[in-house]
Amino acid sequence: MTQTILANARIVLPEEIVTGTVVLEDGRIARIDTGTAVPAGATDCEGDLVMPGLIELHTDNLERHIEPRPGVSWPREAAILAHDAELAGAGITTVFDALRVGSILGGDSEYRKYAREVASTILDLRATDALRITHLIHLRAEVCSQTLIEEFSEFGPGDHIGIVSLMDHTPGQRQFRDLSKLEQYMRGKRGMSPEAFRDHVARQMELSAAYGARHEAAVLDFARTVGATLASHDDTDRAQVATSAAHGIRLAEFPTTTEAAEACTAAGIRVIMGAPNLIRGGSHSGNVAARTLADAGHLDIVSSDYVPAALLTGALHLGALWEDLPRGLRTVTATPAAAAGLTDRGRIAEGLRADVIRVRPLGPVTARLRGTWVGGERVA
Repeated sequence: MTQTILANARIVLPEEIVTGTVVLEDGRIARIDTGTAVPAGATDCEGDLVMPGLIELHTDNLERHIEPRPGVSWPREAAILAHDAELAGAGITTVFDALRVGSILGGDSEYRKYAREVASTILDLRATDALRITHLIHLRAEVCSQTLIEEFSEFGPGDHIGIVSLMDHTPGQRQFRDLSKLEQYMRGKRGMSPEAFRDHVARQMELSAAYGARHEAAVLDFARTVGATLASHDDTDRAQVATSAAHGIRLAEFPTTTEAAEACTAAGIRVIMGAPNLIRGGSHSGNVAARTLADAGHLDIVSSDYVPAALLTGALHLGALWEDLPRGLRTVTATPAAAAGLTDRGRIAEGLRADVIRVRPLGPVTARLRGTWVGGERVA
């Protein structure tokens, strides 16, 4: 029997914080006791927070490890292992690795196919117990592309695909309604000249007209086939949200306006916003600030997006904003778990997976991670 006892801790439950002891045994949470006693063999947490491991539904962090600089490819195994270690060190115990499907071939805006190879490597590492945390697959399906249906054909129900996002990056709508913002982004990321940017916009519009409707239908069919949760991306207005609801979408990644977020709440679609947006005080694309949605009660889940350490910090920001730490922390634990259909984690409760973290607050919105356990095993 493998046992870990975390005593004299402030245990974060879904609705409250209690002082007590959490016993981890054979990969599960075996018992929760109250009080400050430190049993023999226990770790004295000295009043640190013990909370569920963080659950990340959308992160681009793996791409940064795969391509650490533009045009530089890193070995896949090494990149995934480094990404895995970074997430464990940020208190993330379950991640849905976001991989784009749908490629654009040729020209300055070329995006090559990569998702199948990376997913296979993740699954191979997972099968050999080489990863510290739980990795599931999040396919970001780009309808404005050439190869989406072909790439979908390479995936099936055995690939641990938990989320499929319906993405449409046709210029002039959603995230980049303001073409000047899109130009700024593309010139900064890919070094496009003004002429190349104009060609990029024209080509994307052509792809959208040629493939958009067919690819959207393929995304919906594929998600049903593999049993994945459907997400929308960058909804902007009530009409788009109504379409999302009709499609059976239950997650809205980064709605760009208050109007869209309000419509999501009314439709029972959970709203995900990026922790960097929340911490920085605004969107880098000029869209609605996460803080605005939090103030209005339209923010349900936080994603680290491109900064893994921002997930815990973002939840602490919300706890301070709402003057309710358990509520803030639910946005990165219980709520994303429920949204993704993970019923065995996301809460400190007897019988659930022993995915927990120990955190020492250093201020209202900062904290030091002091331990990460996945299935009862310490991994960071």
